[in-house]
Amino acid sequence: MFPIKDNIPTRSFPLITVLLIIVNSVIFLYEVSLSPQEFKLFIHTYGLLPIDIIHLRFDKIFTSMFLHGSFAHLFGNMLFLWIFGNNVEDALGKIKFIIFYLLSGIGAALTQSIVSLAAGNFFIPMIGASGAISGVLAAYIKLYPEAKVLTVIPPFIFFVFVLPAWFFIGYWFFIQVLFALVTPPNMGGVAWYAHIGGFITGWFLIDIMYRPSKSKIVHYSTLR
Repeated sequence: MFPIKDNIPTRSFPLITVLLIIVNSVIFLYEVSLSPQEFKLFIHTYGLLPIDIIHLRFDKIFTSMFLHGSFAHLFGNMLFLWIFGNNVEDALGKIKFIIFYLLSGIGAALTQSIVSLAAGNFFIPMIGASGAISGVLAAYIKLYPEAKVLTVIPPFIFFVFVLPAWFFIGYWFFIQVLFALVTPPNMGGVAWYAHIGGFITGWFLIDIMYRPSKSKIVHYSTLR
């Protein structure tokens, strides 16, 4: 399922969300300018290897969050960040949002690294913003339980569906858990446990960082 837009207008310009999209995109443009050998070295240098956690290379948690392996990887992450991140930023404010985003990414990276280490995977690098964005999805569903998401569902690409956000995100999380259970953790590919760890981190973190205000009334628009 691919989200197109939701029905919650933002009250302010989502500066941090836009900056995150720009930074991720610029770094990816640099990546595609590299030769295959240079790209591999770049990923191993700035991506997070499970063994880096043992060596306390926590700096690589942050650098890995801004790397992507392909255009599809980048596009999917930035699409989800744009649609769901702008509203979470609206609720938290810009400073709290960037802190929330980074902490969700840390939770994601640690979860995947611990699982990988337990499975004997020490050297397969983890990259991507999806762990941090998973935390954003968790925050979104708790902040806006009545939101709707305009969605494209392959193979019905010529039709769009209006789905409750809780169903869209709930189904997404179910898929992450399902594939995590059936995929050996010592294989490369999608870091399913990072998605799960980021989501769980965001689920609990939003209750700590968000303080409801009576002045913050959510206005839902009509999707069409």
